[in-house]
Amino acid sequence: MSPKKRQNDSETGKKNKKEKRGELAVINSDMRDQAVQKCMTDAWQRKESYSNGNIHLDCEPFPHCQITHFLQNESFVESLRAELLQLNFNSKSNDLYKFQQSDDLRERKEHHVSQIRSVIFGEFREWLSEVLQVDLEATVDMSCAKYEYTDVLLCHDDELEGRRVAFILYLVPPWDVNDGGTLDLFSTDEHCQPVTVVKSLLPCWNSLVFFEVSPISFHQVAEVLSEEKCRLSLSGWFHGPSLPRPSRYIEPPVPRHTHIPRDESLLFEWVNEMYLDPRYQARVQQEFEDNSEICLPSFLQEEKLRQVRSALQSSEIQWERRGRPNKRCYGCAVMQSFPTCVQECWELLSSEPFFILLSNLTGLSLHYLCINEDESEDGKSETENRDGEENTQAGGSSADVDASSAEKKDKGPPTCVGELRRWAHGDYTLLHDCVKREYALDLQLHMGCAGWKSEFGGFTSYIAHDEDEELLTVYPEDNSLALVYRDKDTLKFIKHINNNSSSHLSSQNTTAFYDFSFNYYE
Repeated sequence: MSPKKRQNDSETGKKNKKEKRGELAVINSDMRDQAVQKCMTDAWQRKESYSNGNIHLDCEPFPHCQITHFLQNESFVESLRAELLQLNFNSKSNDLYKFQQSDDLRERKEHHVSQIRSVIFGEFREWLSEVLQVDLEATVDMSCAKYEYTDVLLCHDDELEGRRVAFILYLVPPWDVNDGGTLDLFSTDEHCQPVTVVKSLLPCWNSLVFFEVSPISFHQVAEVLSEEKCRLSLSGWFHGPSLPRPSRYIEPPVPRHTHIPRDESLLFEWVNEMYLDPRYQARVQQEFEDNSEICLPSFLQEEKLRQVRSALQSSEIQWERRGRPNKRCYGCAVMQSFPTCVQECWELLSSEPFFILLSNLTGLSLHYLCINEDESEDGKSETENRDGEENTQAGGSSADVDASSAEKKDKGPPTCVGELRRWAHGDYTLLHDCVKREYALDLQLHMGCAGWKSEFGGFTSYIAHDEDEELLTVYPEDNSLALVYRDKDTLKFIKHINNNSSSHLSSQNTTAFYDFSFNYYE
């Protein structure tokens, strides 16, 4: 081969290598500037803000940073997005979120995925370790998330063992605040509990956000409101030594009360007469004992229902937001502002005659006049043992029965706790570990939700503790009384009400539906 030919081949090879290198994931050179690193380190440590070119770091409400134009090569970013969209996505939905997620990207062999993985957990991790002065591990923890219309990730802090810094690389089309899907950051109170959104970061093409995972790093992905756009991102965590965590905050319990004395005539004024028939009550009780739940349609008399429904939409009632956003978000009525008919309905559900009615409908012992058969048998056995009619072995059983009876005595009389709630777009409750787990009868009496559909959210989901399996779903149904007996290993949440509900509520000339929510304890 002639020297000239070899020279041409050599130059062509160099050119091809340069082109190949151009397709690699290369981090924006601004990040590697030592002055930038020092300023960011100082800002992070002093809890200040710092901006320089395409880097903005802010330590309020908690340390976080947004880097625009994270990768230099736009064609690589485009190819990466196309490659990610070809992945297999799994729909994920529970109390906290609804979105689509890819499989773990730790072992994926696709060219652009493996390149971005190497860059983020290699060069970028080393740079970040130096900036934050934290020894971040090379452990790969990354996946791809796809948020479409009505998808959401509610308030949480990201804390799991080993997570130190979270990151999100956005691969979105031109995005506007009206599209939703912002990364919302929460302020916290003296108990390290989230209070309200104080900053919202808009997803931006080829931008990377990272923040320190800590006891106060509460954030959420706001509901996506665009029906055309897809909020695609790569996200994950750098692992390292966890920050100290304060002791868990336990909310003060809501006071419970025993039944209030009212005349039996209250039932005949308010409740559908069908449910006051002893024979019908017996059939309801049998079904409830078989299933531990039942829904009783048309529960209130029509005239009373009409009065309460009208009063609930009046401006007379004062509504307060029930939060903390990592546990719940909905409107709760102030009792002192109840109109007369709403107050009467509340008293109905708290009254002695209603405790007796619930006992007859469920077989539970919510009144001393309504002792279930098991307790009667225990009582008989205890009496027989005291009379010396049992043998010595049964004498041991007598001690157990005495202990059981003493426990029931210590529990005191049946009690209840309740609230009147308003449910609108964006409202929800979440599972959390601060709830006292105990046996209870849950009651929900829905109003103003005619024509409600499951795809709107707003339904109550019961699940087994530490399991994802759904045991029961209670859907909002106008003037239907839902009764569910919940044991110690059963938890519940109300699914986030999404934007699909807005047009339906508007067609009903309202912005919300309502429920009386009570818990009764034997």
